[in-house]
Amino acid sequence: MIKLDIMSDPICPWCYIGKTQLDRALASHPDHPFTIEWHPFQLNPDMPAEGMDRRTYLEGKFGGKAAAVQVYGNIERQAQTLGLSIDFAAMKRTPNTINAHRLIHWAGLEQKQQGLVDALFDAYFCKGVDIGKSDILCDIAKKAGLERDVIAHLLDSDADCQMIRERDAHSRKMGVNAVPTFIVANQHAVPGAQTPEVWATIIFDLQTQIED
Repeated sequence: MIKLDIMSDPICPWCYIGKTQLDRALASHPDHPFTIEWHPFQLNPDMPAEGMDRRTYLEGKFGGKAAAVQVYGNIERQAQTLGLSIDFAAMKRTPNTINAHRLIHWAGLEQKQQGLVDALFDAYFCKGVDIGKSDILCDIAKKAGLERDVIAHLLDSDADCQMIRERDAHSRKMGVNAVPTFIVANQHAVPGAQTPEVWATIIFDLQTQIED
């Protein structure tokens, strides 16, 4: 098997789109060589712990309402071409995601990362849920097959907070400055939300190399 490391943030719409396209490619190539691991990258590492009003955040990030509308209009059109229904109107707050990243890490320890990441994307983009809240994360964890009480106890502590920050910092030091970023076989970086066709070519090339 070949390692596919994915740097992502669960509030990044391009990460949601990128995972959807990757999943479709993998479904079309069930003999793909990948074993997948998700890694933390906070789009907003300085976000207040309680998050902030999403409109205020977007207008500050993109320099005003018009620019934010344009950027997210492009994202919505891309999502629609994939059949993804993102409910931007339901999103009232932009959360701090360090606890979501801790949850992804813990899910990985139990080989349940893929389902957990799917559940986070669904909660935030389809339901407009504030995934910065511990009780929400506990519900998502339970849905993904984790022990809710265990996760609640961990979230009430500082367990793995520093480790998540260090992993995030390491990715930035290695040159990752946007997500999603995919690292193939610890060697080749594939930035951005790639189409299923691009992934099909990558899979074909890797399988050819393995056979040789």
